[in-house]
Amino acid sequence: TSPIAWLRTRFYYLLIRVYFDQEFSVEEFTRGAKQAFSVVSKLLSQRKLDLLDELVSAEVLQALKEKISLLPDSHRDALAADIDAIMYTTEGDVRIYYDDDGIKFVSILMRFWYLNGANLPDEVPGETKVFQIVFGDESTKEKRHLLTANYEFQREFTEGAKPDWTITRIEHPRLLE
Repeated sequence: TSPIAWLRTRFYYLLIRVYFDQEFSVEEFTRGAKQAFSVVSKLLSQRKLDLLDELVSAEVLQALKEKISLLPDSHRDALAADIDAIMYTTEGDVRIYYDDDGIKFVSILMRFWYLNGANLPDEVPGETKVFQIVFGDESTKEKRHLLTANYEFQREFTEGAKPDWTITRIEHPRLLE
């Protein structure tokens, strides 16, 4: 990320701590976002969308139901990310919203890079083959792909609102389009 974007996100994190949640921690949020990403991506891969009701917004869930049913198995398998396979995580954007009724929202876009061993065709654009691991002899190779995903987390900070983050956008470029 650029230094200006990094400073802007740190400024927004400061605003969240000062005006919304004095105990907000970037490290704790990132740890929770990684866990949520891993759980949600595995449930998507397994087509267990009914288990996502509390984690994903209704609009996103409806769009996912349509997209998941059309995916080939290889693409569906590539959605799953083990928490230990997440190589890098960064914030994409942080926003603070106030609507006309005084409702306050914070949304944080997280970008994840993860390794996945799904059997993707070589012509899938947008993904990068990182390496092949050779175990034992030359005939046993394990191919890994470095894939990306963008998940947006949103929380309402209006007094009396549940203190839960909800996923309001899910993007797996070239896989879930």
